[in-house]
Amino acid sequence: MKRISTGSLAAIVAAAATLQAGCEVGEASIAAPAESALPVEVSLPARRDLLASYRTTSTLSSEREATVPARVEGEVVELLVEEGDEVAKGQPLARLDGERLRLRMQKAKSNLDQVRNEYQRFVRLHKDGLVSTSALDTLDFEMQSLEAAYRLQRLNYEYTVIRAPIAGVVSAREIKVGHHVGINDPLFRITDTSELVAYLKIPQTELQKFTAGHPAKVRVDAFPELDFDASIARVSPTIDMRNGTFRATVRIGNDDKWLAPGMFGRFEIAYEKHLAALTVPLAALVREDNETVVYVVEDGSAIRRVIRTGIQSGEVVEVLDGLEDHEQVVVTGHASLRDGSRVFANIEPNKEIRG
Repeated sequence: MKRISTGSLAAIVAAAATLQAGCEVGEASIAAPAESALPVEVSLPARRDLLASYRTTSTLSSEREATVPARVEGEVVELLVEEGDEVAKGQPLARLDGERLRLRMQKAKSNLDQVRNEYQRFVRLHKDGLVSTSALDTLDFEMQSLEAAYRLQRLNYEYTVIRAPIAGVVSAREIKVGHHVGINDPLFRITDTSELVAYLKIPQTELQKFTAGHPAKVRVDAFPELDFDASIARVSPTIDMRNGTFRATVRIGNDDKWLAPGMFGRFEIAYEKHLAALTVPLAALVREDNETVVYVVEDGSAIRRVIRTGIQSGEVVEVLDGLEDHEQVVVTGHASLRDGSRVFANIEPNKEIRG
C-alpha cells in the first residue's frame, strides 16, 4: 500500500478549500430574478351627470278597465268588434235580438198615447167645469205612470245594442253569434291602454327618497333595449305591516300603444342628480379592511388608494374624494395586486358604460 506524503496531503486539502471557495463565490454572483410585471387593464375617470336611482320590478296594469255586462237577456245576432279593436265611448259592440222588447215598447207607447189624448180632453172639459179636479188629477197620475213604463221599455230595447262604457281597446270578447245571454252576463272587456300604471313595493328605509313627480324609467322583455318614460303619481302614506314596504304608484305614458297590461316591468326611479360627477367603473372598486379601494397606476406600479364614494348608477359609481381626473385606475386584474406591485397596463378600450 502506497502512503501519501505529508506534503501531498496538504496540497490536496488546499486545492479542495480553493474549489469550495470558488463555488461559494460563484453562487453569490448569481443575481435574484427581478419581479415580473402583472398585466392589468386601466381606465381614466370620467365626468358625467349622475342620477341616484332605485331599482325594482312590477307588473303593468290599467286603472281604466271595464267589463261590459248584458243589461237585458237575448240572443246575440251580430258582433261589431273583435279583440284588439280600438273603440270610442258609446260605440256599438254587438246587437241582441230585440224584437220582443221592441213590441213591448210599442205597446207601452200606445197605452201612453191613449191616456195622453184622454187627459187633453179632460183638460178642456175641466175648463168648462164638466170634469172635477180630482178626476183630472187621477188621469194625470195614470199618464205619468204609463210614461215611466214606456221609458223603461224603451230603455230595455236600447240595451239590445251593447255599447262601450269607456274608450279603449277590446281586450276580451266572451260571446259568439247565437249565444243566449242573461242579465249581467259578461260580454266584453274594454281596457284603456293610453296610460298604464304599476304599483311598486319599496322598503320603508327608502321612504324619504321618493315623492310624487319623481321621474322613472321602465324596461319590458318585449323591447329590452328601450326605456319608457314614467313618473311617480302618488306615494302611500302608510306602511304595509306584513312586509314593511310602502306603495308607490307609477304612471307610464303609452301613446304609441307599445306597452300592454300584464307586461313585467323593470323600473329605475331617479331620486337625486349630481352634475359633472367624477365617476369610475364599478368594476374598479375593491373592498379591503372595511375600506373602498382602487389601484392607481403610477410609473409602472399599482398604488393602493382609499377613496370615498357617492351615488351609484348602473355600472358606474361617483368618487367624492381620493382620486383625480387624470389618474388611471385598474379595472381588470386587481385581484392579485398589493400596494406597490409592478404592473403592465393596457388602456381599456372605450365602451359605453350605463350611468
